[in-house]
Amino acid sequence: MSADVSHRKALSFIFVTVFLDVAGFGIVIPVTPELIVELTGEGMASAARYGGWLLFVYALMQFFFAPIMGNLSDAYGRRPVLLIALLNFGLDYILMGLAPTIAWLFVGRTLAGISGATHSPANAFIADVSAPQDRAKNFGLLGAAFGLGFIVGPVVGGLLGEFGPRVPFFVAAGVAFANATYGYFVLPETNPRERRRPFDLRRANPVGALGQMRRYPVVIGLFTALVLFQIAHDANPAVWTYYTMHKFDWSERDVGLSLGAVGLMIAIVQGGLIRAILPRLGERRSASLGLVLIALGFLGFSFASETWMMYAFMVPFALGGVATPALRGIMANEVESDAQGELQGAITSLVSLTAIVAPLIMTNLFFAFSADDAPFDFPGAPFFAAGALSLASAAVVRIVTTRATLRAQGPVRTPRPEEPEDSG
Repeated sequence: MSADVSHRKALSFIFVTVFLDVAGFGIVIPVTPELIVELTGEGMASAARYGGWLLFVYALMQFFFAPIMGNLSDAYGRRPVLLIALLNFGLDYILMGLAPTIAWLFVGRTLAGISGATHSPANAFIADVSAPQDRAKNFGLLGAAFGLGFIVGPVVGGLLGEFGPRVPFFVAAGVAFANATYGYFVLPETNPRERRRPFDLRRANPVGALGQMRRYPVVIGLFTALVLFQIAHDANPAVWTYYTMHKFDWSERDVGLSLGAVGLMIAIVQGGLIRAILPRLGERRSASLGLVLIALGFLGFSFASETWMMYAFMVPFALGGVATPALRGIMANEVESDAQGELQGAITSLVSLTAIVAPLIMTNLFFAFSADDAPFDFPGAPFFAAGALSLASAAVVRIVTTRATLRAQGPVRTPRPEEPEDSG
């Protein structure tokens, strides 16, 4: 098999994998609040807090396991690591679908967090098969798959939710197992033996993985921007369902359709528009502009007073989707080929670290400004905070990339004034 054919198959598989994984995750989003209410007997505001803790557990597992997954894929190949984790996803959804108590949901999220660490080898796949100038565009393919998954998943979940809040979980399990079966037959290995390095437990942990990135000043600088952005980003999965049900009285079907609309816009941007935007603006300006557009979207969500406004502000939010692949492209081009899994593990671990605290911050903000005893009614507070954090992230990207450009150009030499002639 030629290298080009193998690379195309790898890209196709990762696209389908991300699509199916996100579709499976999206299927359960519209019904999770109802299931929490059913298991706890409490209201929607309290359900949001439980939802925040579920996301906390998921992120905590990702934080610890992402560098392990990334380093294992550098040592033993991307294929086996990815396939085993996909099977684990299916088990997670079955557990959650059968849950007799809220504790079972936490067990399921623990397994899902371990499986979700496969973002590291998945993104390393992209780095393996992409030329440096194509990495940002190909990372955009993952964004397009994410968007398409969010078109299908929440819409299907919202419709299936009409038959009960547990039905979508079993459908999601079937999707996960089908994905693993598909990968077993078609997934090629993109990390050849001669390019692998031994597994080192000292590097396969969050501290070690992040420590290895100290050699790359641009990567370390952009990690700060990534932390700010990810805290903002987590406002959506943390409170979107609760916010729209509380403020606009949306049903599960309404939530599913709205997330499908977001997914469609993201797929259009990252699957098509990004290939026109990146060559014109470059990775650095695309990252900064994208973050500003995301901020505009979040601020619009926070003050929306009508349903149509939520849809209107999805447009700048989706256009801002150019930021993430641009940032990943910049960082991947700073790192050697035998450390791509380690880089992606460090990124995933960092994202997970923010996701440990962000859902708690966002869901508690929602609770604080939507509960009966709130100082004033402002359920959009989490989105307002997310907008401010996105603007701060854009500023950091601008500073880091400008400094990197100046370093690459070298010191500017100031001409010395001519010495006066000796009159003697």
